[in-house]
Amino acid sequence: MTTRDKAFEKACKDHGLNPAEPLVVGGNYLPLAQDGSTLYLAGQIPKVGDKVIVTGKLGNPVTVPQGQIGARICVLRGLIALHQHLGSLDKVKSVLKLNVYIHCTPDFTLHSEVADGASDLLVSILGPAGAAPRLSVGCAQLPKNAAIELDFIVKTV
Repeated sequence: MTTRDKAFEKACKDHGLNPAEPLVVGGNYLPLAQDGSTLYLAGQIPKVGDKVIVTGKLGNPVTVPQGQIGARICVLRGLIALHQHLGSLDKVKSVLKLNVYIHCTPDFTLHSEVADGASDLLVSILGPAGAAPRLSVGCAQLPKNAAIELDFIVKTV
């Protein structure tokens, strides 16, 4: 097992996720789509099993550290889909784009700090390949009252 895969499995365990368990999608869509060497991940919410772990609005009642935990769970769910599709995260050449949507109060301004939870974990697991251009934006509502939703695009080898 590679260093990336070990770091991934440890992070999954630390967040209560089982990387061998198939991801259940909540509608008529695919967890990812591939076009050549580019993979597009569907939006992920901070769900462990069948429960959304971080719900509500950032700013009230959800704190930035809670939002960062949610962002990490979202990223791990995306990495689970990638790992199951590719067999190993060593096949990820780079993350091309990360989009982070934050369910927040109108006066909340710490979007980047919440998104750092996702970015930091991607770099921790994938090394420099995990660093990516990023969008972090606030929104009025997300599916299932999730505090965070994110998606990302990767290039494979």
